[in-house]
Amino acid sequence: MIYVHIPFCRSFCTYCDFYSEVASGCRADAGYERFADALVREIEERAGEMSDDVNTLYIGGGTTSVLPVSVFMRIVSALETAGHGGPYDEFTVEVNPDDIVEKGPAYVEGLLELGVNRVSMGVQSFDDEILRWMNRRHDSAAARKAYAILESAGVKNISIDLIFGLPQLSDRQWRDTLDRALEISSVGVLPQHISSYQLSVEPGSALAGMVSRGVWSEASEDLCARQYDILCETLASVGYDHYEISNFAQPGHAAKHNSAYWRHLPYVGLGPGAHSFLAAGQPVGTNGRSVGVPGLPVRMWNNPDLNAYMHAASFADVRGFEELTSEQLALEHIMLALRTSEGIDAAFLHAHADQEALARALSSGDLVSVTGNLAGAFGDLLTAPVDRLRIPESRFFVSDSIISELV
Repeated sequence: MIYVHIPFCRSFCTYCDFYSEVASGCRADAGYERFADALVREIEERAGEMSDDVNTLYIGGGTTSVLPVSVFMRIVSALETAGHGGPYDEFTVEVNPDDIVEKGPAYVEGLLELGVNRVSMGVQSFDDEILRWMNRRHDSAAARKAYAILESAGVKNISIDLIFGLPQLSDRQWRDTLDRALEISSVGVLPQHISSYQLSVEPGSALAGMVSRGVWSEASEDLCARQYDILCETLASVGYDHYEISNFAQPGHAAKHNSAYWRHLPYVGLGPGAHSFLAAGQPVGTNGRSVGVPGLPVRMWNNPDLNAYMHAASFADVRGFEELTSEQLALEHIMLALRTSEGIDAAFLHAHADQEALARALSSGDLVSVTGNLAGAFGDLLTAPVDRLRIPESRFFVSDSIISELV
């Protein structure tokens, strides 16, 4: 399970705090190649950390689609040389609509030839005024055109991103956005996957600066909850499986890569700003040394500094890590698992959650059996058929408060 972070954008979105650097013109092309040089070196140095237990590759950003196909080719080739090449069960590339419109079908076909079998496109909205406020580089017409290009080039698994919870987004506009998302296909096929996120104010983003200057205020909780309900009801009505708080899939199209994150499985993150989660005693780097306490995994991260990354003699010099305790691991497992419709093993939750909070959650319906029946009495936790517990969809919106009570 491999993630590659592409740290380039042509411009920064109002709400975004992901690490990236502005790149444009001929200087950008040279910068992409220098970045690729460093990325190939990191792949070579960290080949021993990679595992094919979950055979997925996800290339995200930043704005991944600013890269030429030649750079993708270098990434795939380096992974093949390191012994972790395709074909992947899932190979996702993130794209922006304007890049796809500008580069056309040949660009998409080049990605498919490299083994890409899933494309995630950041649409965010079909309201042009809101797109301008977000500082997106495309309009709604470009999103539809880009989607048609992806389909005509042969992409069979397309995911689109949408954002709700803006104070200037009315319920009517949000319903219209969802209707237009479901009608985006030029051949009348529903998007295979939709991710939809509530707008949040992230430290370091332009939006955070707007809030601190008093020129913008967050939407009310009531508005956000209402729009989340509209999202869930609309997508359920056309057959989407709400398999994670922010993610909806047509049958058979749940994201394999992201689902592995929520199952708390190890992964390797490459590129500046990328994070990794390694199994206990897993070798780190080509020298085979291990870090961490025996029996406990390690989280690592590359510092968000492109210049330092490209000039690193060893990537251990631009990386931090922490050894995770059993308590941290249990907490993370609960937080991740309860984001999903699969929920969590009831015995595990019984062993690690606050007992009084757990009893309250069961009696109030904040936790139910994955089979759909209320868990009922506390003792039922350890008896069939209540072997897994989940937060019901009707309470997904307040899942953070439910989970915080449990842990």
